[in-house]
Amino acid sequence: MAKDKLIGVDLGGTTIKFAILTAEGEIQQKWSVKTNVLEDGSHIVPDIVDSINHHLDLYQLDKERIIGIGMGTPGTVNRENGTVSGAFNLNWSAEKVQNVKSDIEAGTGLPLTIDNDANVAGLGEQWRGAGNNAQDVAFITLGTGVGGGLIANGELIHGVAGAGGEVGHMIVEPNGYLCTCGNHGCLEQYASATGVVHLAHDFAEQYAGKSQLKALVDNGDEVTSKIVFDLAKDGDFLANEVVNKVAYYLGFASANISNILNPSSVVIGGGVSAAGEFLRNRIEENFKQFAFATVRTSTKVKLAELGNDAGVIGAASLARN
Repeated sequence: MAKDKLIGVDLGGTTIKFAILTAEGEIQQKWSVKTNVLEDGSHIVPDIVDSINHHLDLYQLDKERIIGIGMGTPGTVNRENGTVSGAFNLNWSAEKVQNVKSDIEAGTGLPLTIDNDANVAGLGEQWRGAGNNAQDVAFITLGTGVGGGLIANGELIHGVAGAGGEVGHMIVEPNGYLCTCGNHGCLEQYASATGVVHLAHDFAEQYAGKSQLKALVDNGDEVTSKIVFDLAKDGDFLANEVVNKVAYYLGFASANISNILNPSSVVIGGGVSAAGEFLRNRIEENFKQFAFATVRTSTKVKLAELGNDAGVIGAASLARN
């Protein structure tokens, strides 16, 4: 029997997404279950095993046809041992190591390959998304934090301790905002959803003119990154100043990554990137200002194309490789 199917698992703090794909990366079935983080996240791995086994039965898919399972997870991943620790949104502490690979392999009888979730989303975009299966692609994902995946010569860059590709912790503003990592001025503090809001509050405090964004901040109303971008699109001056600053930091970071790696593209994904061309254009303008001449003409700034499917597709590509 030919081995011709892949299983991708995208483990998140709220939901676990699953997909069955062809060896070429076409999604054939997908489903999700809620992430049960109770009791120190002890239900997560058994739930993944049960869900995979149940759906293979449901689709009458013989395990002999499965090439393997790939999985993206938050936290610190030891790829060789297949363990995860310090995934705080899953209630997995830094002290207790989760034996994800051995437990899932024992429960399903299938081989598992595991990596960090941002890396895996980067692989998805590189393989089947905006990266067009090029060998050199940089991926930046803008959500609650800022993550990334750097792919050079078709391989993810992991570094000696697995911290390769931590683009959210590039310093873009020396002595700037304090980051959760303990450093000051990380990209994550300026370009994440929370970073955009932080900038909006700071800008509003210093701005004396008329602005709907300033009124919201001054009234103590809720301000989200989406509200900032929507107001900017409607022509609010202050909101546009905030977006310009976010695009400046992203363009600066993208140029620095590209000056070192010269990828075919820097792909911007994640929730904040839903602002679309409105944001991408401005990032590109700043990118061109800071990029080395050769890089400026050979590296493109693109928007991600796969949305929520990037994780399962990238995970499946782990199993394929």
